[in-house]
Amino acid sequence: MTETQSTTTGEASPSAQEFWDGRYRQSEKLFSGRPNLELVEETESLTPGRALDLGCGEGGDAIWLARQGWQVTASDVSPVALERAARHAEEAGVAERIGFERHDLATSFPSGVFDLISAHFLQSLIALPRDAILRTAAAAVAPGGTLLVVDHAGFPSWEPGPHPDVHFPSTQEVLAGLQLNHCQWEVRTERLYTHEVTLVDGRVMTRANNILKVRRLSA
Repeated sequence: MTETQSTTTGEASPSAQEFWDGRYRQSEKLFSGRPNLELVEETESLTPGRALDLGCGEGGDAIWLARQGWQVTASDVSPVALERAARHAEEAGVAERIGFERHDLATSFPSGVFDLISAHFLQSLIALPRDAILRTAAAAVAPGGTLLVVDHAGFPSWEPGPHPDVHFPSTQEVLAGLQLNHCQWEVRTERLYTHEVTLVDGRVMTRANNILKVRRLSA
């Protein structure tokens, strides 16, 4: 779930697809299917247009956006996740509003220009060139469009910290990594958000997330 920069064993690291396919195959349903609360709060006032969901997983966010009238490109590295997301979109009756694309964002990126790009929890326990990916995302935002980056701010209450090499970036670190021209962008939201999470087993726990929303003013 969060990027780490080092490997402590001599074993070959799995590819991003292998890693995430393995995660999704651990369970018939890895996530709740509901949209992320931060996505709903930060985008429900926006005029629907073209949206890009980076790391769409099982499709909860993409389906919610489609229901609000967005035309969505939903990208993930895992074919397992994409198959589930496409099935859920069919069941929700919004499949015609979502195009699912497989991308390893370290090597390829969806084409086009978007009015909204959402990067929720684009974090991984294997190497991920996050800053470069987010800069590519910013370059694909249309004038007047929005880039929304939501990150975990630390380990959740049910997992106190088993990965000592993991770094959770602050909003200031994310903003610095984007290398934005501040004459062309404005920060609309920059805050820490703590909320309750209901786990698959029914437990209610807490999770803290960092939210950064920036709007492109001009090309």
